[in-house]
Amino acid sequence: MRAILRRVVQLVVVLVVVTFFVAVLLEFLPGDPVKTIAPFASDQQRAAITEELGLDQSLPVRYVHWLGGFLTGDLGNYYRGPQVVDPVANDAWGGLGVSLQLMIYTQILTLVVAIPLGIFAAYRAATVFDRATNTGAFAFLSIPNFVLAFVLVYFLAVKWGWLPASGYVPFGTDPAEHFKHMILPAVTLAAGQIAVYTRLLRSDMIATLQEDFILMAKSKGISNARILWRHALRPSSLTLLTVAGLNVGTLIGGAVIIERIYGLPGLGKQLFDAIGARQYIAVQSLVAIIAIAYVLVNFFVDILYTVLDPRIRHARALG
Repeated sequence: MRAILRRVVQLVVVLVVVTFFVAVLLEFLPGDPVKTIAPFASDQQRAAITEELGLDQSLPVRYVHWLGGFLTGDLGNYYRGPQVVDPVANDAWGGLGVSLQLMIYTQILTLVVAIPLGIFAAYRAATVFDRATNTGAFAFLSIPNFVLAFVLVYFLAVKWGWLPASGYVPFGTDPAEHFKHMILPAVTLAAGQIAVYTRLLRSDMIATLQEDFILMAKSKGISNARILWRHALRPSSLTLLTVAGLNVGTLIGGAVIIERIYGLPGLGKQLFDAIGARQYIAVQSLVAIIAIAYVLVNFFVDILYTVLDPRIRHARALG
């Protein structure tokens, strides 16, 4: 119960700090947001938009008004000219689903590739395979996501025509087309993560393989594969799990550009468009949703800690 209460408090603190910081940053954007939203509106229409957005009030007052609306489910509205086009909530929850799908696919692909690579690189430490794996990891870490995205689109979509270059198909509409459209974005985001996860797991596995319980397992005649996958992987995966939880923020940041490049209607693309269109209320609401998702993911990571390491579960039980 205390862990849940602590996470609730953390969620509230993160939500307030992040969204207020975003509100402050938006104040430094040059120009008049109302003129950007409604460039051809009359003075009376602009005055109405200014009042609706609370731009005639101080930042603290405007922020408290937005926060009260957000907590009651009012995420604000999109404006196109002097008219309200659509409530932010209409697109935000659908965009959240698309972004979550992309992050889940990315994490699954990353773990499926990085775990075997990290284990085998640790088992074959200081060999040609280990050096080649480290070199490849450094190479992928040095390539920006957006550069890799354009390279993949050019070769796999435009030149060879193996995969679609952009767009999104819901899973319920056509599962095959859904995965075809999600492969390139997931690979683009996963490339750098694979390099990080592989190097982390390799380092932890090398240290674990020198422990006494591994030597005892070898003395009992247990096969190398069983030792690596059953005895060494579990204690070596805690650092990897921590980084996986923290990297949710990195994935979200990468998704802002990647979703734009691949035309995915996720939160990243919506946030990019809202910033460009100076939709202040939409930006704050979308950032708040992302912050909540980040805290919830790390709460799930804490639960996995207790599953992977009985010592943590025992310590919490005593506390």
